[in-house]
Amino acid sequence: MDHPPYRVAQELEQLLGDPDGPGTVFSHARSLELDEKEEFPADICRTLEDWRIQDFYVPAEHGGRLTDYETVMQVMRVVARRDLTVAIGHGKTYLGAVCVWVSGSAGQARALADDIRAGLPVSLALTERAHGSDLLAGDVLGEPDGHGGWHLTGEKWLINNATRGSLLSVLTRTDPDGGPRGFTVLLVDKRRLREGDDYHCLDKIPTHGIRGADISGIAFAAAPVPAGAAVGPVGGGVETVLKALQLTRTMCASLSLGAADHALRIALDFVERRELYGRRLVELPQARHVLASAAADVLAGEALATVAARSVHTLTGELSVAAAVTKYLVPTGTETVIAELTRLLGARAFLKDVHARGMFQKVDRDHRIVGLFDGNTLVNLNSLVNQFRSLVRGWRRGGGDTAGAVRAFDLSVPLPPLDAARLSLVARHGSGIMASLPDSVAALRTEAEGRPELKNALASAERLLAVTDRVHEEMDAYRSVVSDVPPAAFDAARHYSLCLAGAACLGLWTHNHRAAGEGGTGALWADGLWLWPVLDRLLARLGEPDAGKPDAYPPLLEHLRRTRTSGDLFSLLPLRLATAAVADPPSTAPYAARSAGGTTASAPAAAAGGAVRPRAASAGASAAAGGPVGPGSASAGASAAGNGRGGAAAHGAAEPRSAPVSDPVSPAPTSSAPAPTAAVAGRAAGGAGAAGPAAGSRAGSGQGAGAAAGAGLASEPPPAAAAAGDVAQAAVREGGPRVAGAPGGTDVHAHTHEGTSC
Repeated sequence: MDHPPYRVAQELEQLLGDPDGPGTVFSHARSLELDEKEEFPADICRTLEDWRIQDFYVPAEHGGRLTDYETVMQVMRVVARRDLTVAIGHGKTYLGAVCVWVSGSAGQARALADDIRAGLPVSLALTERAHGSDLLAGDVLGEPDGHGGWHLTGEKWLINNATRGSLLSVLTRTDPDGGPRGFTVLLVDKRRLREGDDYHCLDKIPTHGIRGADISGIAFAAAPVPAGAAVGPVGGGVETVLKALQLTRTMCASLSLGAADHALRIALDFVERRELYGRRLVELPQARHVLASAAADVLAGEALATVAARSVHTLTGELSVAAAVTKYLVPTGTETVIAELTRLLGARAFLKDVHARGMFQKVDRDHRIVGLFDGNTLVNLNSLVNQFRSLVRGWRRGGGDTAGAVRAFDLSVPLPPLDAARLSLVARHGSGIMASLPDSVAALRTEAEGRPELKNALASAERLLAVTDRVHEEMDAYRSVVSDVPPAAFDAARHYSLCLAGAACLGLWTHNHRAAGEGGTGALWADGLWLWPVLDRLLARLGEPDAGKPDAYPPLLEHLRRTRTSGDLFSLLPLRLATAAVADPPSTAPYAARSAGGTTASAPAAAAGGAVRPRAASAGASAAAGGPVGPGSASAGASAAGNGRGGAAAHGAAEPRSAPVSDPVSPAPTSSAPAPTAAVAGRAAGGAGAAGPAAGSRAGSGQGAGAAAGAGLASEPPPAAAAAGDVAQAAVREGGPRVAGAPGGTDVHAHTHEGTSC
């Protein structure tokens, strides 16, 4: 399927060249060099600007190339896949301009568009040192100058591009009493101010991830700002910001998708090359289990993000729901993917210059901030809680814009221009994406009548529909909550997010499986190859008993492995990577045909022993005696909260103490227990083979696959849990303040319950 957004992304990918090739400007080696120096990637940004990437930050009606947000998402995914520092540092200009696109005058929009297309950076200044993301507590004050303008005084802190930016959209208290109508967005042009007198920039803050980004601040001292700088009506600043954040939260998915692409590719290359005790790591059941689960999670995030990006145009009035779900689920899902792959890589996940130049540790560090800015996890979940009343009512009445949802699902339908006036803080009639779920299940049921290969995907879809009914009953108990949201309400919002993601996946498949089946990724769409494991993973995250069907995953894993040698991105739709093709193709032998004793097990015997045979294999192909490939009742990784990567516990002071600490994406619904030890993983992978007596023990070659896995799935035992926890919890290197969570808490006043961290 030749889909235009991926075609544009392909153009940029090929222009940038092989990230591992000599002479490539935007290379992994260059990104690591700049990261070590904590230097802004100016030369890489110039390369992007030569391609005119800044035009994608400007709506087409103002002279740019922003015709649809799906294309922007795929373009920024290309950049994020190479280096999140570049994507965040350069893409911040869109964030700085979006308030003008939402509420600004035609004159403001034309002038700002000209500046952006000329290459001037723009920044959004929301957060303050004393108040973090509590927008209604902001102290930066605009005092009337007697001529319709203001004198601007105060400090904005943890602002991306505060120093480099020529213009800043500053959320300003224009009424001393504050309140929801006491703030205005002022577009401040530093070129018209006197540096040192009217303002000064704060020092760059040393951060643990995105080290080269300009995370700094700015202090104003009675800076003169003209009346024409007000974006939208005076007093309408908070509403403007909250509507604008619906767009930016949706686009943040591109950052997480790019990070997941990169992390998955690094891990895949490692397990294909690494040999332990005469077998490649990819042949061990536990390694396959981790890879297959990660692959399903990546596609779930891509499907949800695709539907959400298209919803910007077709479900604009309901974007408050889709944006919150996407901003919560895609970053936390990627955090979990990275955590799982970290355990697969072992020590190499933390080491530099050992595997993949040490890029994995950079991806890990850089991505942690994505779940925090533009509203962190609890801010987005709280936004959903605030809409429980309309969402439950809409589900029961079949409300929501289902026609708009179909246009979002059907990739052949051209997207209309965004009408920003239709943005709303609340989806008053429910969610069209969710309301479409019964129709999508019915369509799959009809399709499966003559295609028995779809029966498993259908069974998962019908279970999802039943769960969705129960989740809305769960939500109904908290439909009147306004403040002091209990932890159980956050759990209900998490469950709702997973159900809506499932509805998005089903809608996308049912409306595109025939057309997409003709393209380069056609195998993914045939027979529900991606749909079944993705739905199964969502059910496992919802805590459904018996979810985690082993048979769902082997075909998806084999497709992932083929992308490594074909040079394609592992993605729902075709995109050829500029990376050089891998010379050593995967083995064509059965992935683990030997039994624990070293003999080949027949397929029936393997199946009886609980092993899994890939559906694509011949009937006589055997499988490992060690256990399932797909996720079982025990999660392959610790919970995101337990690992310090997302969830309430990971955000430190930025999260309320009353927030739930259960894992939002673990198969166990409320478990916060640590991941299985390497010895346990070894026993699971080795079946009859004996694992080492301790998690860190080195197994002898006679101990089989279980011993190899017991040694940590890598050549060395993984770091101790305490050490790994220390690494995961670190948000800022020693000597600098924390950036992983803005100070002062995430709560804003009961009127909005919104915020951003930097």
